[in-house]
Amino acid sequence: MANTLLMPKATAVWLVDNTALSFDQIAQFCGLHPLEVKAIADGESAQGIKGMDPVITGQLSREEIARGERDINHRLKLSEPKVRVPESKRKGPRYTPLSKRQDRPNAILWLVRNHPELKDAQISRLVGTTKSTIEQIRERKHWNSANLAPMDPVTLGLCSQIDLDIEVQRASHNRPPAAPTGDTLLPASLTERLEPAAEGHHEEEEKELDANAVFAKLSSLKSKHEDDEDEDDHHRH
Repeated sequence: MANTLLMPKATAVWLVDNTALSFDQIAQFCGLHPLEVKAIADGESAQGIKGMDPVITGQLSREEIARGERDINHRLKLSEPKVRVPESKRKGPRYTPLSKRQDRPNAILWLVRNHPELKDAQISRLVGTTKSTIEQIRERKHWNSANLAPMDPVTLGLCSQIDLDIEVQRASHNRPPAAPTGDTLLPASLTERLEPAAEGHHEEEEKELDANAVFAKLSSLKSKHEDDEDEDDHHRH
């Protein structure tokens, strides 16, 4: 990041009010015209702008100001920043060097096969390609499909392992959980319910048995009662 003065006009206001520097020196340091600095001094320009102390912001040292006040020909220099902020990279498709562009279709084929959950936009971010190219490779309609071989984009140097892991993780978050296949352990919530369910089933069986026993007893009592009545009738005759 280029070392530039913050808020040049506010800095000029402060230097005019608080130093004996010449208009030319202030103009040169703040990137303004000397007449504009004179207008600031006369109160004709920058009205309402609060002066900003460049010493507090670490952009100018007191020694540098004193040197300029002693020597009218001294050109003020910006102090070196204590922290350098890296310039933000332009957002856009990943640039792929010419030497690696021939490997890009192989990398796309690898991603399509090994990570079908990845969206086209994610593949584009990883290897710097277009949606139409991804679709052609996925549907085997690419002009060079017969010669393509799936190759890991990390090995090819088209993207880092961290970038790939991040995109795969994002895709897996948005994907519904897959149904279990084969013999898998039952979740605890299901196994915990097995015992009470079995007990309930056992109780139902017992109830059924009890009901059968009651009906059997009733029918036996009924038949016994009928037998007794038959005997009484016999004795009467």
